[in-house]
Amino acid sequence: SQPCWSEYLATRIEQNMVVSCTCPISECHAQPTAAFICSIVSSEEIIAKYEKALLRGYVECCSNLTWCTNPQGCDQILLKDGLGYGAACSKCSWISCFNCNFPEAHYPATCSHMSHMTCAKCNHGFCWRCLKPWRPTHKDYYNCSAMVSKPAWHQKRFQDYNERCIFHHRAREFAMSLRNRVSSISVMPKIRTLTFVLNACKMLEQARKVLAYSCVYSYYNQDIESMDIVEQQTESLELHTNAL
Repeated sequence: SQPCWSEYLATRIEQNMVVSCTCPISECHAQPTAAFICSIVSSEEIIAKYEKALLRGYVECCSNLTWCTNPQGCDQILLKDGLGYGAACSKCSWISCFNCNFPEAHYPATCSHMSHMTCAKCNHGFCWRCLKPWRPTHKDYYNCSAMVSKPAWHQKRFQDYNERCIFHHRAREFAMSLRNRVSSISVMPKIRTLTFVLNACKMLEQARKVLAYSCVYSYYNQDIESMDIVEQQTESLELHTNAL
């Protein structure tokens, strides 16, 4: 009957199981069509949830589509460009990484850098996504109770890069907060001045982001010759960013 179908479909939609929904008769594997569901379910709220479920299913099935990864929330669908770093989201301006699970583009650090974690106790490297050893020679990555001696310079090097990375992330948050405060000003006599401040804040956000991930890149890069150039460029960018 229609009331039974309506209750059955509404329940499946509420449970987010409508995409794989089949006829309630166990021997029948037929799936109700969208037109049938819309004709049976009368609640506009339930229908809206059904349409969102269809959209989610479509995006997940398309290898060239993904959702914006802005941690503050964004429902924009992005088209992957196959280059690893996507264009800024047209809705929130967030830049996502299409090659790994890290929530934002992290140039110049590579996806490998963002996945490589190091135990502070035994210096074992592992992948944060699958927890498998970064080096296959390490056999006991779940038990690092045995202390492994590390040179003091290695600890100091990690602390220095980590502190710099945290500083730039916090400075980036300050620039974002400043831009939001300026944007909230409704009355401004000098519009050109306001535009300059907003543009400066956006540039600060971008520069601080690059500087933060440059710390990750520099920490894991072992090529001394290329690192001299990278460090010089990073220092120059940091000086100009601080001045701005």
